[in-house]
Amino acid sequence: MPGNADWLAEAAALTQQAFALYQHGRCAEAEPLCMRALAIREQALGPEHPDVARSLNNLAVIYEMQARCAEAEPLHKRALAIWEKALGPEHPYVAQSLNNLTELYHNQGRFAEAEPLCMRALAIREQALAPEHPDVAISLNILAGLYHVQGRYAEAEPFYRRALAIREKALGPDHPDVAISLNNLAELYRVQGHYAEAEAPHKRALAIREQALGPEHPYVAQSLNNLAELYHNQGRFAEAEPPYMRALAIREQALGPEHPDVAISLNNLAGLYHVQGRYAEAEPFYRRALAIREKALGPDHPDVSISLNNLAILYEAQGRYAEAEPLHKRALAIREQALGPGIQMSPPA
Repeated sequence: MPGNADWLAEAAALTQQAFALYQHGRCAEAEPLCMRALAIREQALGPEHPDVARSLNNLAVIYEMQARCAEAEPLHKRALAIWEKALGPEHPYVAQSLNNLTELYHNQGRFAEAEPLCMRALAIREQALAPEHPDVAISLNILAGLYHVQGRYAEAEPFYRRALAIREKALGPDHPDVAISLNNLAELYRVQGHYAEAEAPHKRALAIREQALGPEHPYVAQSLNNLAELYHNQGRFAEAEPPYMRALAIREQALGPEHPDVAISLNNLAGLYHVQGRYAEAEPFYRRALAIREKALGPDHPDVSISLNNLAILYEAQGRYAEAEPLHKRALAIREQALGPGIQMSPPA
């Protein structure tokens, strides 16, 4: 019978393996490893140990990736309770758990529940770590994102700007986290149609990531995608296609051809062709994105409904109504099951 040290080493190894699988979008394979690591830590350390909270959080993230929010929520709440009891209600790890729960509620559209948790996390970090600590920028960013998605743009912007200022001062102007803040601010401008203001921060974010992370990093693909989407929105289709194509190539190489992020790039390219009437080029990209999402996320994930809807609209544009109808019906059934009737989906991605 192994001792606790052996068990804990096994739990750590399982956690590392699960993380590697998660990074490649293989959540179904990561899940049992996370569950085993959690069970080991509970038995070896007791159910209220901080390392148990870490395992609970890891498993919750796996569930969230699969849109299993109802299963993730009690795990996040239990992790939060463990941190509060073990370390006190004002510890920075409590703020981290509050932010995890905030983002879960955010993704479910439970904004009224998310906001006070996020505000509490921000207050804890400002008090425990000082107002210009990089972790304060994380909470500011999460709060700004909450306002952003609700269309509360005037409230979001000063939080995004403060997060950017903290990161530039604390980490330096060329740190990858600065690129995250630049991207958030640029996206805020883009959704308001302030395209000229959005372009410069998107380009700066891309340059930072290429320099800091290398030209083939997945975060570079994200920045390329953001810049391409900006061009797409402006009708600058010839400029949008090369960064979309480069983002797709990076993701396929770095993450594997069946990663959910590859589906995002495929969908973006298909949408670009679609809007130009290049239907024959769009269809195989939409179909491949759908297949990836069904395999990686499961046939009833909300992202699958987005791909079904995109393909159905493409068929409608060509007068292929008999092919479009079952796709629309299946997309609607998935949305109602996952989100409830009457809930609006996010725009296609």
